[in-house]
Amino acid sequence: MFSTGQWIFAACFAIVFITLTVMMYAKDKKLHKKNYSGVLWVLAAFIVFIFTIILIKHYIIE
Repeated sequence: MFSTGQWIFAACFAIVFITLTVMMYAKDKKLHKKNYSGVLWVLAAFIVFIFTIILIKHYIIE
C-alpha cells in the first residue's frame, strides 16, 4: 500500500515532530504554569456537568 520511501518519510516526520513538540513544551512549561493555573478546576467542573447531564437523561427516560 505504501512505498518504502513513504514509510521512511513518515518515520522521520514522526520522530522530528514528536521531538520538536516535546522541546517546545519544555521551553514553555513555566509560562503554562502561570497562564493555565486553574485549568484543572475547569476540567473538574466540565466532567461533573457532563456526568450530571447523563444522570438526568438516565432518570428522565427510564
